[in-house]
Amino acid sequence: MTETTLSAPSAAPGPDIPPLQVRDVTVRFAGLTALDAVSFTVEPGSVHAVIGPNGAGKSTCFNVLSGVYRAASGSVRFGDAELTALPPHRIASLGVARTFQNIVLSPHLTVADALMLGRHRLTRAGFLASGLRLPSAVREAARHRERIEEIAAFVGLEGTLDQPAGALPYGLQKLVELGRALAMEPQVLLLDEPVAGMSGDDRRRTAAVIAGVRESLGISIVLVEHDMGVVMRLADAVTVLDFGRRIADGAPAQVQNDPAVVRAYLGEEDAS
Repeated sequence: MTETTLSAPSAAPGPDIPPLQVRDVTVRFAGLTALDAVSFTVEPGSVHAVIGPNGAGKSTCFNVLSGVYRAASGSVRFGDAELTALPPHRIASLGVARTFQNIVLSPHLTVADALMLGRHRLTRAGFLASGLRLPSAVREAARHRERIEEIAAFVGLEGTLDQPAGALPYGLQKLVELGRALAMEPQVLLLDEPVAGMSGDDRRRTAAVIAGVRESLGISIVLVEHDMGVVMRLADAVTVLDFGRRIADGAPAQVQNDPAVVRAYLGEEDAS
């Protein structure tokens, strides 16, 4: 398989992306503490990985950032907005997009249709104008189509736009989800296990796309991923969770050698 060549779509997000600040976020379920006063900051334009063993609280953290779960206490701020008080659609409208660990694609939509779903929040023409094909609605639809063609080329899907999204190989379906998130023109992209279940070639291709998002578009990325090779290659900073608590935070090489992280992953007994 040839290496993916990335060219940035036009009209990429601008440089004024604020940091995403997570402060003392706690989440409880029926008395069980899933996140315990977790804090970290995603710097603008960086890739920030959130890692940890199974059950560490990574998915819970993502669900708080995207508004699926409500925190019992703490704060998630993106610029002037406090995200913990907002529902998912309001958080998305502020420029926060996410993908999911499990593929969520309609088997009946083409790739172009699936990507177009990401343009929904950016669509200005009303139902009536679109139905009557008024000139303004036609022009807007053409602009959206041009944009999704750019995004498809960026992620390596340019030859699949008219194919059913659900019929594509698994690795390409994951790229459709990534492209749909990019079609929202996000400032922050939450990627939940983007290379999980992929072959080696698909992992490398997807990692190249993610690197291109950061380098070419300047979007901030929060990454949950079990593949430590991908994490160490892509991440600028890493936050490690274990049993809902932050046990390490810093540069990848620093975190990788942290004794608390080694114990969490390898189950080593504390020498004390």
